[in-house]
Amino acid sequence: MNPHLQALQPYPFEKLAQLKHGIAPPADKPHIAWSIGEPQHPTPALITETLIAHLGGLTNYPASKGIPELRQGIADWLARRFSLPTAAVDPERHVLPCAGTREALFSFAQCVVDPRERPWVLMPNPFYQIYEGAALLAGAEPYFLNTTRETGYRPDFDAVPEAVWARCQLLYLCSPGNPTGAVIDTATLRQLMELSSRYGFIIASDECYSELYADESAPPPGLLGAAYAMGNTQFERCVVFHSLSKRSNAPGLRSGFVAGDAAILKQYLLYRTYHGCALSLPVQHASLAAWRDEAHVVENRALYRRKFAAVHDILKTVLDVTVPPAGFYLWPRTPGDEQAFAQGLFAQQNVTVLPGGYLSREAHGINPGRGHVRMALVAPLNECVEAAHRIAEFVRALG
Repeated sequence: MNPHLQALQPYPFEKLAQLKHGIAPPADKPHIAWSIGEPQHPTPALITETLIAHLGGLTNYPASKGIPELRQGIADWLARRFSLPTAAVDPERHVLPCAGTREALFSFAQCVVDPRERPWVLMPNPFYQIYEGAALLAGAEPYFLNTTRETGYRPDFDAVPEAVWARCQLLYLCSPGNPTGAVIDTATLRQLMELSSRYGFIIASDECYSELYADESAPPPGLLGAAYAMGNTQFERCVVFHSLSKRSNAPGLRSGFVAGDAAILKQYLLYRTYHGCALSLPVQHASLAAWRDEAHVVENRALYRRKFAAVHDILKTVLDVTVPPAGFYLWPRTPGDEQAFAQGLFAQQNVTVLPGGYLSREAHGINPGRGHVRMALVAPLNECVEAAHRIAEFVRALG
C-alpha cells in the first residue's frame, strides 16, 4: 500500500458522523443540514434540457481535452468575467475541462510536485481537505497558513519565512475562502506572483466560489485577471480552478475546468490522459450551456443574499457572526467548545453544523478553526430561517 495513506486524517464528515453517533434528536423537529456545502437551489432547466438533448453522445468515448466548443466557451467566459482581452485565453493551450474542482485540485498536485526535493505545499488553514490529501499523497509536506480574524481571515503571506518559500513547489489559494468567504485582493495576488517568479513555485487558485458574492458591482478578482494586468500575459506558473457546482447549482454534474499556464497544462493533459477522467459528451454540452448563461447566476446570488440577510438578523443577537463578502458559509464564533456546540445543537434542535476544528490543523501554536462552526446556507430560505431560530433558541438556553 502507498505509505502516504497513513498520513491522511479522517474526512471532516466522518468525524461529524462520529460526533453525532448515538444521539436521538427531537423527532418533532425535521432535520436541517447546515454542514455540507451542497447547493439545494434547483439546477437551471437550460442545463438539464441540454444534458437530455445530447444523451446520444453516451455512445462515444470523450477526449480528455474536451470538445473544442466547450473550451472556447470557457475561454470566452474567462475573458468576460475577468476583463481579459478576447483572445487572451487560448482554448487550445490554456483550458482543460475537468470532472469538478475536487478531482482536479487533487490530481494537479500529483502531476506537478517533485517529491525528490522534500517540497512543501502551502495552503490556507482552515482549508478544503483535498489540498492536504493531495500534498501528502504527492510526497510533499503541507505547510499551513493560518487565517484568523486578525488577518481578515486571509493568510499572512508576509509572515512566511524565506526558507519556506524556497522549498515551496505549490501554493493552494482559495478565494473566496472556504469556510470564511474572505477574498484575496489584486495587490496580494500580484505579490504572490512576484514570489512565484522569484522562487519558482506554482500557484493553484481555487476559485469555485467566485460567482457567489455580496456586492453585484464588485465581483472578486481572479488570478488570471491579475496576472494579465501585471504583464504576465502567458499566465506563467498560474493555474485557476472553476466549477459549475456552486455557480450553477449543479454539483451532480461534476463539471469544471482548469485554466492557465500552457506549459503546465500540456503536462497536466498528459497526466489526465492516463488518469482517465474525461467528461462525457452530454455533460460537456450541458456545461457549455451553463458557461454561456449569466442570468441564472445573477438570480442565484440574489437568493443567497436574501438568506444571508434573514439569517444574520436572527443570529447576530446571540452569536459573534458577520456576513462574508462572498461564498455561502457563515463562520461564527461559538460560546465555548465548537464540538460541544455542534453536538448539543444537533441533540436539542436537530440542526447540523460543522465544527471548525475539523477543517483545520494545529499550526504555529494555534488551531484557527477552534471556537468556530461552519454553517452552509444551502437549504431553501424558509428552512434557513427555521434553522436560525432554532440556533438562537439553543444559544439562549446555554445562558
